[in-house]
Amino acid sequence: MAGKLIIFSAPSGSGKSTIINYLLKQDLHLHFSISATSRAPRGTEKNGVEYYFLSPDEFRTRIAANEFLEYEEVYTDKYYGTLKSEVERILNEGNNVIFDVDVVGGCNIKKFYGDRALSVFIQPPSITHLRERLEKRGTDAPDVIDSRIAKAEYELSFANKFDVIIVNDNLEKAQQEALKTIKEFLNIP
Repeated sequence: MAGKLIIFSAPSGSGKSTIINYLLKQDLHLHFSISATSRAPRGTEKNGVEYYFLSPDEFRTRIAANEFLEYEEVYTDKYYGTLKSEVERILNEGNNVIFDVDVVGGCNIKKFYGDRALSVFIQPPSITHLRERLEKRGTDAPDVIDSRIAKAEYELSFANKFDVIIVNDNLEKAQQEALKTIKEFLNIP
């Protein structure tokens, strides 16, 4: 049986990755879609594990060949995208695909797959709350946090384009809501 697709998008710091990691541990036959990027591997990252690492020229060649479901040039020659072949590989194995993508990518994947895909937007309780989360992480300089907040405000304007909005004001509650929503979509009792 062909699988289904679950798309997660959210502003940075909304808890999306934590919720996705929780869902991957449940018995939902979910497989994470590995994105492609033209940036160099960081630390111990391996090709085909964290990302498919492509040169900028190879990325552009694949764009021209229409091999991506969605992609974005985040910075000059720094591309990120979802290869159609990666998604089809997972679906053909009879598994469900889970995505962690930006809002534009999420909308594009949903448009491509229609009712076979469920798009979920994880929303922070407020911009103020989001800023506090990012500051508590202690991983970004104040100017980086400011740019993330500006991007988050833009991304929040896409929330109504998603099938489901889950407000993450309590992580455990948000995880349970996501699990219930995904189980209903996949027809798992």
